[in-house]
Amino acid sequence: MAVPAARRHDRRVTDDYRAINRAYWDDRAPAHAASTDYAVDRLRNDPSAVSDVVAFDAPRLGDIRGLTGLHLQCHIGTDTLSLHRLGARMTGLDLSPASLEQARRLAAECGADIEYVESDTYAAVDALGAGRLDLVYSSIGTLIWLPDIDRWARVVADLLAPGGRLFIRDTHPMTNVFEVVDGIPRLAYPYFQQTEPIRFDGAETYVETDAPLADLPTLEWTHGVGEILTAVSRAGLALTAFDEHDSVPYEALDGLMAPHPDHPGELRLREHPERLAASFTLQAVKPV
Repeated sequence: MAVPAARRHDRRVTDDYRAINRAYWDDRAPAHAASTDYAVDRLRNDPSAVSDVVAFDAPRLGDIRGLTGLHLQCHIGTDTLSLHRLGARMTGLDLSPASLEQARRLAAECGADIEYVESDTYAAVDALGAGRLDLVYSSIGTLIWLPDIDRWARVVADLLAPGGRLFIRDTHPMTNVFEVVDGIPRLAYPYFQQTEPIRFDGAETYVETDAPLADLPTLEWTHGVGEILTAVSRAGLALTAFDEHDSVPYEALDGLMAPHPDHPGELRLREHPERLAASFTLQAVKPV
């Protein structure tokens, strides 16, 4: 998730928020692929390596060998490649062509047979077909880009075959409400889903990079835990697990977080990490 220099509520609901957000991700994708934070070189040079995000998820994912999987909002494909290396037959889907260019290049360099599809999340069923997936996976920083959490859950349910599984880890809504000002976190953003997006502006990103970045806006939405769980239930999926974690794989609260001692790539509050739910993992299945 981006950490821009300035944030404000935008009371104008934008008809084509996809184009605005696509432009942002198209601009950032090359810098993300070159940044050490995504560790693309490690994945490229070590055929057994997986991303830190997927390594964190692996104990909950379990054995995914032979599963037909989709990585929704896959960005540059580091997690998609990692799931492939764990044995799943993976497809990646994203609305950013520049991100998919990086993902396809990485897969080709690694000799990985991964299909990448350019599509908005809400159009995923039209792009891929319904009811054929064993696993729909989504990783950190995805739900904020979607204005309607119920619609997202229905898409996931339509994509899954009976018995198929949703696995998503994302930033916790509790963390998303804060902004750090002069080293002090303050409540700044909605917890519950709003009709109007929150607009972010800035020529920044969430990875270490010296690459020049365009000053582009993004439009984002928050979704509370209850709203997410209810959306999954309304879509006909059965919840099997919901875990909350004290860490997240980026510095969600500027200047207040430190590396997790047990999980590479994860950060948690430097002081009293037990006081903040930084991310969550949700699992659900489509009944047979």
